[in-house]
Amino acid sequence: MSESRLKGWKELPIGGLILEAGNSEEYNTGSWRAFRPVLHPEICTHDLMCWLYCPDAAILVEEGKMMGFDLKHCKGCGLCAKVCPHKPSAITMVEEGEAEQAGK
Repeated sequence: MSESRLKGWKELPIGGLILEAGNSEEYNTGSWRAFRPVLHPEICTHDLMCWLYCPDAAILVEEGKMMGFDLKHCKGCGLCAKVCPHKPSAITMVEEGEAEQAGK
């Protein structure tokens, strides 16, 4: 097959397959985030509901305690703040520009 010829549909790999498992670590997916989570440690009781629901595994936990966020992979969906059972929530979402100005 010539390098310049496009593959036909029978020659293409099946879509939706993960051919290289574990390669998500290589991709900085948090760079397009519009909102950033901010932890309020004085409110957090480390129930880890945020960790359980985070679709990006961006909640950092050490010794059973919520320690912060992996902002390299957090996409800013806000599920962590939404599922926090504490009122007010131990996690708030702020606009990315505001968080950078506040030094968070």
